[in-house]
Amino acid sequence: MPKVKIDIMEGRTAEHKKQLLNLVHDALVESIKIPDYDRTQILNEHKPDHFERPSGKTDLYTSIEIIMFPGRSLEAKRNLYRAIARNLKTIGIDENDIMVILIEPAMENWGIQGKPATDMDLGFKIDV
Repeated sequence: MPKVKIDIMEGRTAEHKKQLLNLVHDALVESIKIPDYDRTQILNEHKPDHFERPSGKTDLYTSIEIIMFPGRSLEAKRNLYRAIARNLKTIGIDENDIMVILIEPAMENWGIQGKPATDMDLGFKIDV
């Protein structure tokens, strides 16, 4: 049940943005084994004067924050970073223009259907 937030500078086509969302989701399904239907993503576009990026980055700089349940192995996380970089390369985003940050709040800090996630059968494995 990851929540994905992607920040980009405005100016990309609708098709490029849709591909970006799909490719990040595909990387999550592949690497941390979430179900394909488990998709919560937010794409934020910023005006150039509202989107500072590190020196040497292009206008395709892409910041990705993924909030997810804790429990994935370091290897699964490595696979996720590689899969995102590989997938985004197919739409012209160089790995030098990608930053991924994983945030893993404790399960009791997720409220789902009025209950903490610790009290639910999620229907999928977290320890991958």
